[in-house]
Amino acid sequence: MKKIKVMVVDDSAVVRQVVQAMLDREPDIQVIGAASDPIFAIESMNRQWPDVIVLDIEMPRMDGITFLKKIMGEHPTPVVICSSLAEKGAATTMQALEAGAVEIITKPQIGLKRFLEESSHELVSAVRAAAQANVKRLKAAPVMVLKTAPKLNADAILAAAGSHAMAQTTERIVAIGTSTGGTQALEAVLTALPRVCPGMVIVQHMPEKFTASFAARLNELCQIEVREAQHNDRVIPGRALIAPGGKHMLLKRNGAYYHVEVVDGPLVNRHRPSVDVLFRSVAKFAGKNATGIIMTGMGDDGAKGLKEMREAGAPTIAQDEETCVVFGMPKEAIKLGGVDRVMGLQDIPRAILSG
Repeated sequence: MKKIKVMVVDDSAVVRQVVQAMLDREPDIQVIGAASDPIFAIESMNRQWPDVIVLDIEMPRMDGITFLKKIMGEHPTPVVICSSLAEKGAATTMQALEAGAVEIITKPQIGLKRFLEESSHELVSAVRAAAQANVKRLKAAPVMVLKTAPKLNADAILAAAGSHAMAQTTERIVAIGTSTGGTQALEAVLTALPRVCPGMVIVQHMPEKFTASFAARLNELCQIEVREAQHNDRVIPGRALIAPGGKHMLLKRNGAYYHVEVVDGPLVNRHRPSVDVLFRSVAKFAGKNATGIIMTGMGDDGAKGLKEMREAGAPTIAQDEETCVVFGMPKEAIKLGGVDRVMGLQDIPRAILSG
């Protein structure tokens, strides 16, 4: 079995020691080097290049952002950011995503060793996801990192829709779910849309504190309004609501109007927000008035929910393998029978507008 070769770059000796130990326990992963800063890392990597780099941001001699840009410009390689930066550093971490980071793990300022040991499942999953990334598509892609928990389904948040069909309204809803590679994919889709387009509800797996910065950045780039969803926000044409990290988002209906509920709750498919939770609520409250779209991402979150949308009469779309960073979520949705059409990223804006 070919092992995933990993380089760990962090100025903390504790982090390097703990990360290396937890990764080396996995039969399919091998840490080939650990460095205290990017200068030392480059010297080691020139002797043996890794498949994945686990990278801190704040380091001596060269910061992680500069190093990341250098790597992506000269030798594109999947990078997992493991940083203590939280809300105040969200903008910096967004720069890392824009520069090409595949995934984000946020580590606390205190209790670091215990956190890393308890979060070994998330770090290992992040490394495995990064190793599957399509390097040609690498530009941005966060994944929400969560504490290990049983894999619950959407029943934990919302009962499935009944057999009755939803009454038709004039307002169409577009529901999008994505994960690894999704920041880049969402930017490509949303910036291509005109100001007049269906209202959208979106789940992008992303750590808490980061969705607000991500939404604000998209809002500056797009003709449509993009914002982090707040409880009871209306879903209206020309507006895209992105589920906040650490919360589930559900679509609800009041008469002919749609709004969202932002709620706490257990992890679903080990995610919060969960695509399955959003898609189930859309199936239940919008039915055939909605369009469901599942895009690049690792795992199977959203596959069951998209099938429920299709069964409720909604047209459903999956991004194709060629344009995905990771063809995990779309592949699972296709396998489950939840997809009407498979298309490239460049065709999705047109499909949104045509319904």
